[in-house]
Amino acid sequence: MPVSTENLRLILGLKLRNLRLERLLSLKDLADRSGLSISYLSEIEKGKKYPKPDKLLALSRVLEVPFDELVSMQADDQLHTLTETLRSPFFTEFPFELFGLETQDLVSLFSGDPARAGALFRTFLEIGQMYDVRVEHFLFAALRSYQLLHDNYFADIEAEADALRREAGSAVLDADPEAVLRERLVRGWHYEFDETTLGTSEPLRGFRSVYADGARPRLYLNPRLLPGQRAFVLARELGYRRLGLVERALTSSWLKVESFEQVLNNFKASYFAGAVLIERNRLLARISDLFASPTWDETAFLSLLDSFRTTPETLLYRIGQLLPHTYGFQEFFFLRVNDDPERGTLHLGKVFNRSRIALPQGFWLDEHYCRRWSGLRLLQKMDRNPEVDGVRAHAQRSRFTVEGETFFVFSVARRLAQPGRSRTSVTLGFRIDDAFKSSVRFWNDPAVPDERVNVTCERCPLAAEDCSERVAPPRLLDLIRDREAKSSAVEALLRDASAPGR
Repeated sequence: MPVSTENLRLILGLKLRNLRLERLLSLKDLADRSGLSISYLSEIEKGKKYPKPDKLLALSRVLEVPFDELVSMQADDQLHTLTETLRSPFFTEFPFELFGLETQDLVSLFSGDPARAGALFRTFLEIGQMYDVRVEHFLFAALRSYQLLHDNYFADIEAEADALRREAGSAVLDADPEAVLRERLVRGWHYEFDETTLGTSEPLRGFRSVYADGARPRLYLNPRLLPGQRAFVLARELGYRRLGLVERALTSSWLKVESFEQVLNNFKASYFAGAVLIERNRLLARISDLFASPTWDETAFLSLLDSFRTTPETLLYRIGQLLPHTYGFQEFFFLRVNDDPERGTLHLGKVFNRSRIALPQGFWLDEHYCRRWSGLRLLQKMDRNPEVDGVRAHAQRSRFTVEGETFFVFSVARRLAQPGRSRTSVTLGFRIDDAFKSSVRFWNDPAVPDERVNVTCERCPLAAEDCSERVAPPRLLDLIRDREAKSSAVEALLRDASAPGR
């Protein structure tokens, strides 16, 4: 186990409590014999205090255990599983403080039976290993929980973005965001830019940017970036500087997640970038005009991209930040799917779910996503018209078969700026509730298609005649139904066996 102050306190506290209980001593008994107060001993056992050597000597005498054994990081068999679990990166990296906890608070909940506590923690870790859940998955899950705790709206970052826009001049920034952001990075932090290297190195061609620290920081930019992507990378870089975010990832896509601080700072810098490039009040005014129309207008929706000179992902994610806070659309989800028709691959790149419906997860790699999802519908349209380039939009009302809830879903798809036929679609869905109906006039536009959807074909209850787009049988649903049938049969058998007269 890494020798940290926290680990020393935790192990000593567990040992002390274990030894005291083995000797049938209460806290008062130990306090009377050692000369330490009950409250101080309690703090030691909870892992919150580490006593000085003279107090440790007094405890070792009362408990009749050698001093070296009491203070060592080694634990007996009963504590071994729990202490081994504390070695895991999950406990050293997970941000318990975000949820008002410290590691010792969690351990103290189970300190009365450390063997069972260790077994419980080990079970979670083994489940993670079985499903290849790495530490970064826990950290990204913690980030999503952090976003939900704050309703995915951060007023302090919005204020800093507004301050930058005032300093630069909103009209100047909107007219040429890339030039303004470059100039600020050069003037304020002596940045240098390289827009060649990432395009000539095969291992590096997949990165949008790479950051090299130094007295003159260097930002490597992929030459294939679209103007909106380049502006976002520059704005995010400025976010790191303006928000004072030190610990950071060096590459645009994650190679290795080293800490939650990295994950959180990347999110904050990205939020700042979106707020700088898409000014809140201007976007809300355009959205208000869009919602006032009684009919869905794809052209009007896509005009938002031209107006803000941004990417579909940045735009839809920004809308997802502002509408729940402004309009009260509390249940929504965001998805990004990358599609490579030549390789036949479909990759779920990003998920943010603030709804009660089930969404696809990375664990379901051997399952087939529902082809009726709005984003996939849009990709299918592009398949039928392979010569069509540029950006396409789609809207539908999606009724989720299992939950019975209906969402109004917006999707935008485009081809990626790289060789081949790779495309990406981003989707934003809002539950059609009273708040949505009162704000969006086109919510029941008959021209917008209604679709019954599920998560994957393997979990879908729709019969074959109800879905001609099924690409795999409902094997997982069949397994669930088979277990339910067997369970019902066993219950009926046992009822018959216990009936009077048997």
